[in-house]
Amino acid sequence: MSACLRFTRRVWKSFLDQKGLNITLAKPGRIEASLKIEPYNGTVHGGLLLSLTDTIGSLAVASKGQYMTGVSTDISASFVRPAGKPGEILKMVGTVTALGRSLAYTRIDFFNEKGDLAAYGTHTKYVGKSAGHKNDVKLSEDGESVMEGEDVD
Repeated sequence: MSACLRFTRRVWKSFLDQKGLNITLAKPGRIEASLKIEPYNGTVHGGLLLSLTDTIGSLAVASKGQYMTGVSTDISASFVRPAGKPGEILKMVGTVTALGRSLAYTRIDFFNEKGDLAAYGTHTKYVGKSAGHKNDVKLSEDGESVMEGEDVD
């Protein structure tokens, strides 16, 4: 397991109990995850997709080695087609499109079980005061090892 994936999972555990969200890949600036749609989800509604946009966008920032992922300044989603029904798997890919001194910009694409783009979200975060946390790490370009900071199991 890559250092980037181990670190991103550590940050994820600090967010909340997983509740079925499975992080399948983490590389610096990119997160892939899946969620089994449960009967209590019913149809995949906009509130769930916006919550996942927030979570996956934050984890994408974390995948760059930032333990504290800042605060949201803007979040939006566009719904393209049905995302799925109970029993199906919703897949998502989160990418950091830009990371500056004060702001991080992310995009999250959601794919239904057929592989069709179902929705996409954007998430902007203020990261100006979160950089330099004692738990931050510097990852190798491929995310396989920690170059600076403490590695985690």
